[in-house]
Amino acid sequence: MNKPNSASKITLSSFDDLFGVNDVEGVREIMVNELYEFKNHPFKPVNKEKLDELVQSIKENGVLVPGIARIRPEGGYEIIAGHNRVKACKLAGISTIPMLIRNISDDEAVIAMVDSNIQREDILPSERAKAYKMKYEAIKHQGKKGDSLSIVGEATGENSKTIQRFIRLAALSDELLQLVDKKKIGFSQGISLSYLNPDDQALVLQWIQKSAKKLSMEEAGRIRELSQNGALTEEALDEIFSTDHKRQSLRRVVFEDGRLKKYFPDNYTVTEIEDIIISLLDKWRSEAE
Repeated sequence: MNKPNSASKITLSSFDDLFGVNDVEGVREIMVNELYEFKNHPFKPVNKEKLDELVQSIKENGVLVPGIARIRPEGGYEIIAGHNRVKACKLAGISTIPMLIRNISDDEAVIAMVDSNIQREDILPSERAKAYKMKYEAIKHQGKKGDSLSIVGEATGENSKTIQRFIRLAALSDELLQLVDKKKIGFSQGISLSYLNPDDQALVLQWIQKSAKKLSMEEAGRIRELSQNGALTEEALDEIFSTDHKRQSLRRVVFEDGRLKKYFPDNYTVTEIEDIIISLLDKWRSEAE
């Protein structure tokens, strides 16, 4: 039996669901200087190479897929989907862009913004975390029935547990989230650090930047425990990452006492036994070379 791939779990929104037939005013040509970024937009712009490709495509073919926007009470339009297309149009020297104008509430706008962007390629953990949190809060505010976490994951096929972990990750500072994106902090370690208060997060960030060391799960858990007890200090961090602490993670070989008795009299200390074993190993290595 063939194992279904992850794409089979994704529930693609229909045109009607995503764009909302009943709240669409129609596609208009909107001046790019009248378009404003979505408030707290969680998705980063595409890299320069992809942006350059988009600019060239728009110069040659125009904007093939309209963006989505809604009217701002203070004037102009708020972009729901199409931030990169708008930026590319500006770089291409094109003054207008086709936008599908929707008449929707703040919560509906957040949900539409997340759903229209979350299936992009190469979504970073920080983007996913912030987007899932925004959508979750919008759904809760709407008072929709059912499991809000499951509803958040419908667009990507991710389960409630995964959604919950990403939302937890969103409690990290932007600086620590960047380190998660760069894989300098592991995802699970980031979740442990997300329970720290802002001051303690800043303290840990300084130490990580200074040491350029990747945290282990054990270290992240210890840091979380100290923070929750109000005992996280620079001295505590130095102790956690001291040389002696690192030695604890090295491989250990433990001999049962009975196996050593025939080689060492009872009056030998542990240190003496270790010294003899190391000397014999050094001799063995030299002979093997």
